Amino acid sequence: MHEGGFFYQAFVYLSAAVVAVPIAKRLGLGSVLGYLIAGVLIGPFVFGFIGEEGQDVMHFAEFGVVMMLFLVGLELQPSLLWKMRAPILGLGGLQVLVTAIIITVIVLIVSSLAWQTALAIGLTLALSSTAIVLQTLNEKGLLKSEGGQNAFSVLLFQDIAVIPILAILPLLAVKEVHHTGGHESHTLIENLPIIWQTLIVFGVIVSIIVAGRYLISPAFRLIAQTGLRELFTAAALLLVIGITLLMTQVGLSPALGTFLAGVVLAQSEYRHELETDIEPFKGLLLGLFFIAVGASIDFQLIIQNPGLIAMIVLGLVVIKLIILIVIGRLFGMKMDNNLLFAFGLAQGGEFAFVLFSYALQNGVIENNTANPLIAAVAISMALTPLLMVLNEKLIQPYFGTKEVSDREADVIDEKNQVIIAGFGRYGSTIGRFLQANGTQATYLDINPNNVDLLRKLGFKVFYGDASRHDLLHAAGAAEAKLLIIAVDDPDKAFEIVETAQKHFPNLEIISRSINWYNHYDMMDRNIQGVYREFFDSALRMAADALSFLGYRSYQVQRALKKFRRYDEKYLFKLAESRHERKTFIKTGRQFIEDLEKMILDDIENEAKDKDLGWDTTTIIEEFAPFVRKLKEESAKE
Repeated sequence: MHEGGFFYQAFVYLSAAVVAVPIAKRLGLGSVLGYLIAGVLIGPFVFGFIGEEGQDVMHFAEFGVVMMLFLVGLELQPSLLWKMRAPILGLGGLQVLVTAIIITVIVLIVSSLAWQTALAIGLTLALSSTAIVLQTLNEKGLLKSEGGQNAFSVLLFQDIAVIPILAILPLLAVKEVHHTGGHESHTLIENLPIIWQTLIVFGVIVSIIVAGRYLISPAFRLIAQTGLRELFTAAALLLVIGITLLMTQVGLSPALGTFLAGVVLAQSEYRHELETDIEPFKGLLLGLFFIAVGASIDFQLIIQNPGLIAMIVLGLVVIKLIILIVIGRLFGMKMDNNLLFAFGLAQGGEFAFVLFSYALQNGVIENNTANPLIAAVAISMALTPLLMVLNEKLIQPYFGTKEVSDREADVIDEKNQVIIAGFGRYGSTIGRFLQANGTQATYLDINPNNVDLLRKLGFKVFYGDASRHDLLHAAGAAEAKLLIIAVDDPDKAFEIVETAQKHFPNLEIISRSINWYNHYDMMDRNIQGVYREFFDSALRMAADALSFLGYRSYQVQRALKKFRRYDEKYLFKLAESRHERKTFIKTGRQFIEDLEKMILDDIENEAKDKDLGWDTTTIIEEFAPFVRKLKEESAKE
């Protein structure tokens, strides 16, 4: 133990994170692996900056997992959760059941352990790491994909499954355990009859749902009225900590309780404030958790038994990979998402530390059996980000797009002056407008499902990758006048631009852009025009909003034109400073202030401006009744 105490420990943990995480991110390994590496380096088995007290930090840092589940719950509407019941129960239930059975059988075959111990090991190793998987998927933006959503469903079921596993473990004891100093109750209801335990647990769950629906929102409303931001933050933390304590005292998973509270509060008007206030604490505690996992890896044990530990880690990862891939195929997942799903969940979970500890306390497993398994679980968790990178960089390019690459590009049998690359919601609007005005275009799209659907709707769309030189040539790029790039993937758009400029220099190019930075990058390629995808529709909605608020039509149109002209002018000025963040932000703020002042001055001085023009629409509406009356009187005469 170091003499520096708490502040020394805090300094070591924060220093390790600040140094290791940016390096890992720069190398493309992700923050999770950076935290794990930091933990390994400062742990008792490398530099020894922290000692065995790292295990105590682990228990504290597990609160980060609880907060993460609360925030995940806030993102899920109850109706969405109900729609996910099939993958939660089907995928999750099947994964836990099949994995537990297969691992149990393998343990019985390769060892002389009792079936009770083998079953406890199977149930524990069937679980995966909620913290590492969700954090990694979030970082890569894959949580909303089919594979990410199915992985989340399985993880949610696993968190729920911890409860019955904890209840089963004492029944699997293979030896009697004598507690010195008397038996201490771990929960408030542990010594009650089973019927009372069940009723209390059910009552706690119902109370969380009822309180979340009818009590918590009014309470937050009162707190918000004080205007003290720190009080709202304290209330948010109090809510999470209170639920954690309550769930712990009745023997339930704190993560499950806070997740349930998050789902109930997902429709609350304070959902975004809760997310904003808790997110920094969640990130910090999760980072601490990952560091503690890295520091807990017992390298001394690994050095003593390298072959055994390596065999357990390899066996665990391979077995879970095979099971997950098979289950994914049974549920109809495509290869891309199935590989993401399998590689994401092919590790042990943080609950393994809790379950193995509980199994030791209840005489289900021996120390000499549990310790290698705990080390293997920690290593498998640390390997997860590497497995995800392996899948992303080496496996997906060859196997992940198999369904798409199996389809040959269409033979293009027409040539037009215009080629549109990307015929989704954006490109199809352009194409329909051109077609309605007598201009035919050649439509290319890389999404086979979209191509098939559009053909059924009557559009002649060709399947193929527009970044390929041969496909553009077949589409008539050598004779065409204009290439319109409407794809929603910026990287693919850049590839198309490079191919077209290299092989068809006389072809004019205009492209869609996703955001400012994408817009600037496309401007650097010196194409004829770049168009922000939501800019015009957003301006049109804003103009209609002013009209609904009572502004005259000429006011709205003048303001609209001035805003567009000024915005496009400053867009080029901002582009010059985009690589210097401070200058970019300063210029952007000045741009916003100048634009607002300019529009307001225009409104205030409009009466002095003699060239306003008439609001003809309003004039006609005002004089229409008078004109009708004159016509009626004239008809009578």
